[in-house]
Amino acid sequence: MNPFRAILLSAWITFPISALADLPSPQLHRITPIGINAPGVTELTIVGADLEGVDALMFDHPGLKAEFVKDKIFKVTASADVPAGTFDVRAVGRFGVTNPRLFAVTHGMQELTETEPNNSADKAQAVTVNSVMNGQSDGNNQDQFKVALKQGQRIIIDCQSARLDTEMDPTLVVFSPSGQQLSSNSDYYGRDPLIDFLAPADGEYVIEVRDLTYRGGYPYRLVVSDRPHIENVFPRAIQAGQTVELTVVGRNLGAGAQPSPWKLGDLPLDTVKIPVTGSASILPTGAYRFIEHASQHSVLPTAATCTLVGEQISLLNANPQIMLVTETPTQIEVEPNDVRDQAQALTLPAIVSARFDKERDVDWYSFETDDKGGAYGFDVYCERIAGRADAYLSVMDEKGNVAGSLDDFGHRISSFDGHLRDPSGSINLSPKTKYRVMVKDAYGRGGVRYQYVLSIRKPQPDFFVASMQTSNNMAGTTIWQGGAEQLDIIVHAKDGFTDSIVITAEGLPAGLHAGPLTISNNQRGTLVLWADDNAAPWTGPVKLFATAKVGETTLRREIRAFCRVANQVGSRETREHVFAVREKSPFQMSIEPERLSVEAGQKAEVKLRLVRNWADFKNAVNYQPLNFPGQFQLGNGTINADQTEVTISIMVQAGTRPADYSLVVLGLGQVPFNKDATKPDKPNTLVSIPSRPLTITVTEAPKK
Repeated sequence: MNPFRAILLSAWITFPISALADLPSPQLHRITPIGINAPGVTELTIVGADLEGVDALMFDHPGLKAEFVKDKIFKVTASADVPAGTFDVRAVGRFGVTNPRLFAVTHGMQELTETEPNNSADKAQAVTVNSVMNGQSDGNNQDQFKVALKQGQRIIIDCQSARLDTEMDPTLVVFSPSGQQLSSNSDYYGRDPLIDFLAPADGEYVIEVRDLTYRGGYPYRLVVSDRPHIENVFPRAIQAGQTVELTVVGRNLGAGAQPSPWKLGDLPLDTVKIPVTGSASILPTGAYRFIEHASQHSVLPTAATCTLVGEQISLLNANPQIMLVTETPTQIEVEPNDVRDQAQALTLPAIVSARFDKERDVDWYSFETDDKGGAYGFDVYCERIAGRADAYLSVMDEKGNVAGSLDDFGHRISSFDGHLRDPSGSINLSPKTKYRVMVKDAYGRGGVRYQYVLSIRKPQPDFFVASMQTSNNMAGTTIWQGGAEQLDIIVHAKDGFTDSIVITAEGLPAGLHAGPLTISNNQRGTLVLWADDNAAPWTGPVKLFATAKVGETTLRREIRAFCRVANQVGSRETREHVFAVREKSPFQMSIEPERLSVEAGQKAEVKLRLVRNWADFKNAVNYQPLNFPGQFQLGNGTINADQTEVTISIMVQAGTRPADYSLVVLGLGQVPFNKDATKPDKPNTLVSIPSRPLTITVTEAPKK
């Protein structure tokens, strides 16, 4: 079985012409500052597009509240019960809700604000140990800060930028009191730098922050701390309900810590052992529960991921770590297993916590297939648990013949980032045969940060689902009254899953509708959200679910929301789907009938109806298929200015699998619009709006 019920994403995705829609689409590009110490109060400024009438901020934690001060400025309060971590904030106004931006919360830190000028050592702004400086990149210049340290005092200097949705590419430099460069770093957590610094003598040291790309105006948080900082924990997989002795490796781990054999840079790391119990409560009982933003990469976290922010780790007051919780008994890698003849024997299903201890480390394992053989599933969890390795897996028989290999998985297309460095897939194996599995880092790297978890099992069909705003901008999802908006739904089918998936929504207000959407033997679908003409203005979170039946088992998966990171190619996940309903849409389209049955190889004729909601909108509307499954064909066409409907023909290709399919047509029209409704000048604006969905039940053609 799939031991972690882990979410792994694979998808192709393209964006239709809807990205050209020019009705106001609120976007949040930047917030300043990008964090707060709880409990505390700060004044937050927002920057973006189409922010007219924004008078509220929405956080995904009830302990974070915002009070409107004046245009684009808010007073933000964080209560003591907000845990340390990152939270999404969205702006809400006349034209709907924006995309989210990350907002950091710390505890027990002094919150500081950068003041200019601070571009030279003699003008360096003072910071204290255990403080956070809220700064802003200075273009061609650099920001400099001074901190007083005692000889032998060890501090962590962490510049948080990319991890908080900003575009700054920072570098850190530490200078001695005499101006000598002592340490520097650029890329420790992705683009974000971190320096582990040990003061060689008493004195005032200068910390320099600059943007490698020489761009100004991007916020960052500079954390200067002597608190514990965890670099790794081992093992990374725990059986639910079981207790393991967790080895924690890091810096400033406090009383009881011992020197470890590991070093990062010039300074050794400490280690401490603590007991940790795998929580059975996070294992799904029909629905997935998501509990943390991804630490590094825009991938779906495993549903059975336990972020160690509980009692054990909070005692260290350190940065959280990601664990895998499994229903299957776990094992730990046993060295030496560096060559084939030293392969560690495994009994399947196997869950192995391991690491590449040194450079060019290669780990070998062996197992024997059952009397049926067939497909076996393999996963190497590395990037998904914040490991640094780019793992590669190969399976071979006793004679050295390669049965199969697995490398990177997933796709990075347009703004959607579903690419993983983790191997994942299945390999067909012979019955009653002994095989050896080789796992290595593709670049021969190793060390304390190169942990992984190996999973070998008989496949169990499963699926995991994500959503993404279809438009290629950073906007949120706002549905205009009488109109519609669409989301791309992206499916990864795992271990041979081929069944139909039904997408549903929970928490919709009166007047707002979703779907229906059925995805059959396909990697993606389009979920249409539409609002009644009289739907009340509204903003709030909605849960989306994907349900399918595998054999006699019904699987229900919560759909994870993704958003584009502003002004960057790439995306990340969010904790919530947040939708808004706002003012009247210029037009709406529907298909009649809404449901019909068609034999494979035949054509379906339906009415495409157009309702013009604006009195001054009298233009034609062009239409085209929107993300049709490949088995269906519809040509482009036009509903003329004097028409309210047309008949369209949808061809169902021969051989199409019998199942339900959801189809959507996209309408594009030039509509007169001005943000200021009082102005007579209303230039034409190209607007795209999806139709309400059509469900086609494809039946098998009669056999001749």
